[in-house]
Amino acid sequence: MTKTPAKTLASSTATADGADTAATKSRAKSATKVSSPADGAAAATPLKKPSAKAETEPMNAAKSSATDTKLASAWKTKAGKDLTEPELLAMPDSEYMGEKQLEFFRAKLQALKDDLLSNAGETTEHLREDTSIVPDPADRATIEEEHALELRTRDRERKLLKKISQSIGRIDAGDYGYCDETGEPIGLGRLLARPTATLSLEAQQRREMKQKMFGD
Repeated sequence: MTKTPAKTLASSTATADGADTAATKSRAKSATKVSSPADGAAAATPLKKPSAKAETEPMNAAKSSATDTKLASAWKTKAGKDLTEPELLAMPDSEYMGEKQLEFFRAKLQALKDDLLSNAGETTEHLREDTSIVPDPADRATIEEEHALELRTRDRERKLLKKISQSIGRIDAGDYGYCDETGEPIGLGRLLARPTATLSLEAQQRREMKQKMFGD
């Protein structure tokens, strides 16, 4: 049997190892070349600027906070009658029906009273018109119907005037803004919508339900 010289085997092994190493280096170099453009593109991509909305949101939040603070403290420097409704609603609960709020509602009730009295004067003047001088019966009937409507309106206004006077009296007595049935606060929102209210919303709903049930 013929033996392969050791020198020849070593040479073959070295050649094979060299070929493997060269192939490995070639693949690594090729991979580097392929990945380089992508890496360069990623590096060249500029960072996105924050949107205008993102930049203005903190400013808007700060502005809103400053506005809320201004509303919440307006009552400290303004007369009650000069407060706006948002400023009134922003007042702390501890100031409910305090001097400033009572002054606000007194002015509101008085303005409503003056407006109703002015309208009543105009209605009275209109009712004094003599319908007998209108020759056309159809026209006369129309005028009389308008007068009847104005009288009903006048009656509602008269009742409202009475409630307004009673509400002003409640302010003088220190009872304004509190429910007649429960003694609890009626609430600013309800009083702004109906300044002559004497019952809380819950008490009013209970009363209306009883009236429907018993017909009172």
